[in-house]
Amino acid sequence: MPQWKGLERTIRANEPLAMHTWLGVGGPAEFYAEPRNADELADIVRCAYEQGIPIRVLGSGSNILIRDEGVPGLVIQLSHPYFADVTIDGNIVSAGGGASLSRVITTAVHEGLAGLEVLTAIPGTIGGALKGNVGAHGGDIGQWVKEVTVLDYTGQLSVKDRTEVVFGYRRSSLDDLIILQAKFELEPEDPHELARRLQKLWIVRKAAQPMGHQASVRVFRDPRGTTAAEVVEAAGLKGTRIGGAVVSERNANFIVTEPNCTTTDMLRLIDTIRTQVLNRLGVNLELDLEIW
Repeated sequence: MPQWKGLERTIRANEPLAMHTWLGVGGPAEFYAEPRNADELADIVRCAYEQGIPIRVLGSGSNILIRDEGVPGLVIQLSHPYFADVTIDGNIVSAGGGASLSRVITTAVHEGLAGLEVLTAIPGTIGGALKGNVGAHGGDIGQWVKEVTVLDYTGQLSVKDRTEVVFGYRRSSLDDLIILQAKFELEPEDPHELARRLQKLWIVRKAAQPMGHQASVRVFRDPRGTTAAEVVEAAGLKGTRIGGAVVSERNANFIVTEPNCTTTDMLRLIDTIRTQVLNRLGVNLELDLEIW
């Protein structure tokens, strides 16, 4: 058994992860921690590293599918308010890695700072958004980064300038790091005009997503020149069901989970979609959803 060296009250064993994700399915984490500050986080990471325990970082759980058998090792979630602080200094927005992307966007817009509003209605935290370099409407989060404060899996803290981070299409070089804070350099603009643009973007994006009361997740990356939703729909797969997992009727790139859904249902449906799309249209869909 691992020795947590004074962290026993912070680290829990066999924590159910379904309640920490949007889909609400999947098994437990072998070990789970919600650190209260950066020092405690560093202690937890170093302790796990010294014992060879693998670490995963969970944001809001909006893009994660947990296998039914659960996750070995340690899952860390930066859900404490300490990691969610958002501040403004001139045209620089500083946000903790656990801050919700939507809160950072609305804060920036309220202060008349433009750039991030194109990402409205994308769920998740700043940490997850940066790791996956989320984007929409021709922009992505990486283009606005000034610097990122990170912790590696040995417990070492560092600050990376924008020139030290590589952002690609739905990818970044921050994958193996815990994001503590990011600074974004945005462009001043009229707050009222920004607010109107934000509202229009939000309406358009929400109209193309499953209903708000449904547990759902975006599954595939968009192929070049089209969208995954268009491809899945063209293959005639809207409404396809396996167990409690269903392809959304509103947007074919979303899978909706019903109360009886299991991760096995999700994985079988994902495999069916990919196979049918490849056979019928010759398109190899790449997963956007992260499977643990």
